[in-house]
Amino acid sequence: MAMSIEWKHLCAVFILPLCSLVAGDGQQSVPHRRFEYKYSFKGPYLVQSDGTVPFWTHTGNAIPGADQIRITPSLKSQKGAVWTKTAPSFENWEVEVTFRVTGRGRIGADGLAIWYTTNQGLDGNVYGAADSWNGLGVFFDSFDNDGKKNNPTILIVGNNGKLLYDHQNDGASQALSYCQRDFRNKPYPVRAKITYYQKTLTIMINNGFTPDKDDYEFCAKVDNMVLPPQGFFGISAATGGLADDHDVLSFLTFQLTEPGKEVPPQGGEIPREEQDKYQEEFDNFQQELDKRKEDFQKDHPEAQEHPVDDMFESVNDRELRQIFEGQNRIHLEIKQLNRQLNMILDEQRRYVSAVTDDIAKRGGSGPGQHEQISQQELDSLVNAQRDILKQVGEMRNSMTETLRLAGGNQHLGSAAYETTQHFNDIKEHLHVVKRDIEHLVQKNLPHEKQKCPDLPAFPSCLSTTHFFIFVTVQTVLFFGYIVYRTKQEAAAKKFF
Repeated sequence: MAMSIEWKHLCAVFILPLCSLVAGDGQQSVPHRRFEYKYSFKGPYLVQSDGTVPFWTHTGNAIPGADQIRITPSLKSQKGAVWTKTAPSFENWEVEVTFRVTGRGRIGADGLAIWYTTNQGLDGNVYGAADSWNGLGVFFDSFDNDGKKNNPTILIVGNNGKLLYDHQNDGASQALSYCQRDFRNKPYPVRAKITYYQKTLTIMINNGFTPDKDDYEFCAKVDNMVLPPQGFFGISAATGGLADDHDVLSFLTFQLTEPGKEVPPQGGEIPREEQDKYQEEFDNFQQELDKRKEDFQKDHPEAQEHPVDDMFESVNDRELRQIFEGQNRIHLEIKQLNRQLNMILDEQRRYVSAVTDDIAKRGGSGPGQHEQISQQELDSLVNAQRDILKQVGEMRNSMTETLRLAGGNQHLGSAAYETTQHFNDIKEHLHVVKRDIEHLVQKNLPHEKQKCPDLPAFPSCLSTTHFFIFVTVQTVLFFGYIVYRTKQEAAAKKFF
C-alpha cells in the first residue's frame, strides 16, 4: 500500500508539470489577430455612390454590387479582378475569402485565383491576372485541361517573377501543394482560410455543405515558404468556352503577431517620414484656410452682421410660422364659406319668390282652390322663413367673430381652437339651411308621380336545335382528342 501511494505521488510530481508546460506552450503559440479594414471588403453597402469599392480597385469585367463583387459573369471569354490600392507590409497574415462559383453545366471554367504579389496583376492570362508574378497564387481550377479528371482542384503556386504558368497541365508541375475539392454549385458559400505564419502557408476549406462558418477542413500546407515582405492582395477569375459566375462575398484580412512580440500600431505601415510630411501639409493647409477667412471678413464686413445661425430657423420661429400659415388657410376657407352662404341666400330668395307667386296664383284662381290653403300651412311657412333668417343671422355673426380672431396676431393658440369651433358651427348651420330649403321645395312645388318604364321582353338567344348541335360538336371534339392522345402515348412508348 505504501509503495502505491509513493508511486502516485511521484506521478503527480513529474506528470502534472509536464502537462502544464504543454498547455502553456499551446496558449503561447496562438498568434494575435488584428483585422485590417483597408485590405478587406464585405457587404452590405459594399459599393460607394460612384461604383467603387473603398481601398480597392477593380478591372476587366468585374461588377461590384451592394452585397458582393461579381468577378466574372457566366459569359464566354470573360476575365476580371479586384486588387488592394496599397501594399501592406505584414510579416504574418491571414485572409478569409467567401465566394460562390455557380454555373448551369456539370463542368465549369476556368477558375478563380487569390493573390499576394509585389505588383498588381491587373490584366493577364492566368485566371484574369498577369503572368510571371512575384509572390503567391492560390488557384481554384474548375476546368480539366490535361484530361486527368482531377478537377476541380486547389493549387498553391509560388513564383519569383520568372516563371510562366503551365496552362496545358493545370500547373501540376509547378504546384507546391494541392488538394481536390469541389467548390462549384454548393448550397452555401464556400470559404477559404489562407494563413501565412512563421514561413508556413496553410489552406483550410469550408466546402459550403453546411451553414456553419467555422466548419473548416485541412486542404494543403507548404513549409519554409518565403514570400515578399510587402505585397498587394487580389482576387481574379476568368472564363473560357465554358462559363461560371464567380462571386466574392467577402475578403477579410488579418495581421498576425507572434506571442511575446509587441503588436504594431494601427498606422505602423506608414513610415515616420511620410507621417511628418502629411502633418506638415495639413498644417500649411490649415494656416492658409485661416488666412483666407480673415481676408474674406476684411473684404466683406457686412457678412459679419448676419452670422450663420441666422440662416437657420429656430423651433419657436417654426411654430409661429406654422400657426400663421394655419390662420391664413382658415381665413381663406371662411371667405369661401361666405361666398357659398351668399349663394344660398340668393337661392332662398328665389324660392320665397316662387312660393309667394304660387300662393298668389292659387288664391286668384277660384274660391275652391283658395280653400285648399289652410291657415296652418301659412303659419308653418312663415315660421320656417323666420327660422332660416335667424340661422342666417347667427351664421353671419359667427363668421364675423371668426374673421376677427383669424386676423389678429395675439393669443394664437386659443384663436386657432376657437376658429375651429366656429368652423364646425358654420358647417352645422349650412346643413340646417340646406335641409330646410329642401323641405320647402318638396312641400310647395307640385309633385308628379313618375311611372317606371316597362321592361321589354327578353328574347331567347338559344333554341333547342342550336343546343343539340352544340352538344354534338363538343362530344365529337372530345372523342377526337382522346383518340389523338392515345396515339401520341403509344408512339412515345416506342422510345422506352
